[in-house]
Amino acid sequence: MGTRIDGKFSQLKSEKRGGFIPFIVAGDPNLKTTKALILLLAKTGASVIELGVPFSDPVADGVTIQASAERALRNLIGVKEVLETVEKVRAEGCETPIILFSYFNPILQFGLEKLANEMVKAGADGILITDLIPEEAEEFRRILAEKDLALIMLAAPTSSDERLKKICDKASGFVYAVSRAGVTGARTDLSGDAENLVKRLRVFTDLPIAVGFGISNAEQVAETWTYSDAEVVG
Repeated sequence: MGTRIDGKFSQLKSEKRGGFIPFIVAGDPNLKTTKALILLLAKTGASVIELGVPFSDPVADGVTIQASAERALRNLIGVKEVLETVEKVRAEGCETPIILFSYFNPILQFGLEKLANEMVKAGADGILITDLIPEEAEEFRRILAEKDLALIMLAAPTSSDERLKKICDKASGFVYAVSRAGVTGARTDLSGDAENLVKRLRVFTDLPIAVGFGISNAEQVAETWTYSDAEVVG
């Protein structure tokens, strides 16, 4: 799934290095800046770029990303505008994998089949939906799989092994391991939860595993690279 994503992680593995996945909210402060940021991140070595679809109730996010989403929503940025920005970036020759990061409400309103078609047209490679649970993911997973698009699933340290298996069964592209319980936001130190979660996930999947939530400096990135395949930094 998500051939650009697979290619990138294969390249990282062959080069024996970890991936870096920056996250930005599309439309903050405007779409022109978002496009410039994507091109700059790609040029400066981002492995995959996570592009946030602004949402009015981002319950998984801390104050920094909440504020970013609020600013973007004032510009009336939705799924359509985010995909148009991806299309413009691809038109400039950018081949870095791009995944959308969203809550399910905007996706459902846009339409699942329509979204998959528009993602292919724009050149997006996959999507992560924060509040999509594995029990309700099958229809969307199938729609995306038919278009060779990845469905990245979130896994939390509080999940049972049974639940982690369900999550891994639905995931493609990579699995996003949440470094700790709670919301996104900078932290001065990382708990042992993330490393333990990655070990538990490896039992159920051969997919690459990226760690995110709270990673906020170079030392933390280097530390998490010792046991994961990539880091996500907002």
